[in-house]
Amino acid sequence: MRCVSVDHYENFPVASWLCPKELRPCVVAIYNFARTADDLADEGDAAPAQRLADLSAFRADLTAIENHASASSRWQAVFEPLSAVIAQWQLPVSLLHDLLSAFEQDVVKTRYHDRAELLDYCSRSANPVGRLLLHLYGVRDSASLRQSDAICSALQLINFWQDLSIDTSRERLYVPQLDIEAHGASPQELLDRQDSPVARALIADVTAWARTLMLQGSPLVHRVAGRAGWELRLVVQGGLRIVDKIERMNHATLNVRPHIGTLDAPLLLWRAAGMRRTRPPLTGKIA
Repeated sequence: MRCVSVDHYENFPVASWLCPKELRPCVVAIYNFARTADDLADEGDAAPAQRLADLSAFRADLTAIENHASASSRWQAVFEPLSAVIAQWQLPVSLLHDLLSAFEQDVVKTRYHDRAELLDYCSRSANPVGRLLLHLYGVRDSASLRQSDAICSALQLINFWQDLSIDTSRERLYVPQLDIEAHGASPQELLDRQDSPVARALIADVTAWARTLMLQGSPLVHRVAGRAGWELRLVVQGGLRIVDKIERMNHATLNVRPHIGTLDAPLLLWRAAGMRRTRPPLTGKIA
């Protein structure tokens, strides 16, 4: 799962000094839940059936604490603090179940037909994280939730196009089949990491889609106050910076993975500081 990845979840504001101090235990508890489930779905060499069984047991423990019962001892370090956070902050547990649904899907599904199908995956793999954080920040209006979904889906998509060389080596292909066909490419060419003008045009198209989504959601940074708002500005700019790097390398991510380093920090801070409030209407569904 790629959502807000740190290796898996690199955009998750766990250790950042910008994350409000009083929220750090909550964010860490959510992170540990997502990271552990992600590892069950992706790490090691367990068979798919075993991964699904482990995720089912993990979900059973989530259901137990949701119902004020005790979880098993297997993941006590995850569910004990999470139970306290759920009780204290009234977290919408359905969002945690949505995350597990995406992890389970990653075990059995490696291809996507169209953009709508991929966005449905993002709605469970990425968007719940943004909604959980907004819940902690006390931002719960519908416009903010839509913008959060756009940002989180964009981050997920950017991570896909950034990680093409990694995912294709694992026989995973997140580029939608209809986009592949529209550009005259084939799934096997991508899985074989055959760099070509056609492949680069395809990657340019889906990368532009991700940028558009990010810009749709970016006004949210003005709805989140204080340090959390600055955290969000840097998350948005970090995603856009990866897009810049993909474009600068002429969309050759089938063989090279762009990344953000310490030398990017001054530019990210400058761009974050320069984000201006605008009032474009955000209507309809993200697409």
